[in-house]
Amino acid sequence: MSNQSIQLNDELYHYLLDASLRESEVLKQLRQHTAGMRGSVMQIAPEQGQFMALLVQILGAKKTLEVGVYTGYSALCVAAVLPEDGRMIACDINEETTAVAKEFWQKAGVAEKIDLRLAPGAETLNELIETGEQGSFDFAFIDADKTGYHNYYEQCLVLLRPGGLIAVDNVLWTGSVLNNENPSEDTQALQAFNCFVKDDQRVDLSMLPVGDGLTLLRKK
Repeated sequence: MSNQSIQLNDELYHYLLDASLRESEVLKQLRQHTAGMRGSVMQIAPEQGQFMALLVQILGAKKTLEVGVYTGYSALCVAAVLPEDGRMIACDINEETTAVAKEFWQKAGVAEKIDLRLAPGAETLNELIETGEQGSFDFAFIDADKTGYHNYYEQCLVLLRPGGLIAVDNVLWTGSVLNNENPSEDTQALQAFNCFVKDDQRVDLSMLPVGDGLTLLRKK
């Protein structure tokens, strides 16, 4: 028994994957492909992708958002469990990395579920609000520029239905959120975001030591 989250060494982490990860062949190929790319640390951990897919299934989600796509692993995890008439709007600005995403989405047979918008995330989310889609999404995943987190969160909160869920990545920032002496701009943004949502009474929340830290926020 333990009264705090267990720390995982490499051996225990690999056991976790061996004992629980149900990763499709296409997801595995995408993860391996991304591992050889510049910026590969931006890809989420496979157990986090599986966890988010489970959350989407529990929600019975049909309409989801993703802010920050990279090579599309998280989007593929979620889209794979959406119903046939499910829809995801995915926001990113990088044509090169999202080209990889589109290739693997097509290979997995989920490309028709994903509407990729190549534009700044705040612009796309604002367009959705202006076109009357507020309160219509079930799930949102935020994993983009850290200085934009607060704005993305506010926009996603408008777009989510009551009972909908926002998942926010990198909230522990490899431990850098503890740095108060000379924090980077990204670190300061995450520190401020974490402090803000803890006291935001519009949501229920839980911060989990999954991947690089994952905060779940349920809209009341």
